[in-house]
Amino acid sequence: MKEFDETELTGYNGENGKPIYVAHDGKVYDVSQSKLWRNGIHMKRHNAGADLTTDIQAAPHEKDVLERYPQVGILKKTPVETQQIPPALDWLIRRYPFLRRHPHPMTVHFPIVFALSTTVFNFLYLITDIKSLELTALHCLAGGILFTTVAIATGIYTWWLNYMAKPLRAVKIKMPLTLILLMTEVIIFIWRLMKPDILGSIHIGSLIYIFLVLSLAPMVTVIGWFGASMTFPVEKE
Repeated sequence: MKEFDETELTGYNGENGKPIYVAHDGKVYDVSQSKLWRNGIHMKRHNAGADLTTDIQAAPHEKDVLERYPQVGILKKTPVETQQIPPALDWLIRRYPFLRRHPHPMTVHFPIVFALSTTVFNFLYLITDIKSLELTALHCLAGGILFTTVAIATGIYTWWLNYMAKPLRAVKIKMPLTLILLMTEVIIFIWRLMKPDILGSIHIGSLIYIFLVLSLAPMVTVIGWFGASMTFPVEKE
């Protein structure tokens, strides 16, 4: 059976009439007949001609999906840089593979929703003067502070484990902006607790408060965009 090295495997990406090959656990499979691998990419994130062993550990399906297709060779692995994982964490990841990739994507949606909701409910209060809307915004802000902290922790964990803590462009943008987001949320929350009627009238203080509240939306939008670009890279034309 043919032996592929990783460089050679990358050439089987479906381009220029080439078949579509992927590898898993040292075996190379021909998935050219799969509609899910059309154009040599799967779910807009997995490229053909690659070793998917680690990816399938965190996928919603098992390796038997690949075993439906013909094996055309074996993969000769070359040593790669890996993160040194404490034994207890290594055991936990092997037992629950979703812990390798999913903790951050699972938790990051909550601070985004809470931050946007804080902005929306405060805006609705300003145009309706319904006090319950402003109180709801405060509760959303509290949730945002809590889950922003959780998202920071899971983000650092994912970055360390899966990206070797490398200074990626998206991370260099996300990390400081997320800290600014958290500080802004805390400032707004404390200010609101100390001045419950901060939006009762328009003055310089309330205008600054409104500006800070409105700034939450663009901040989480930018953070979310760069986070998504790491999970689902944008294809260049």
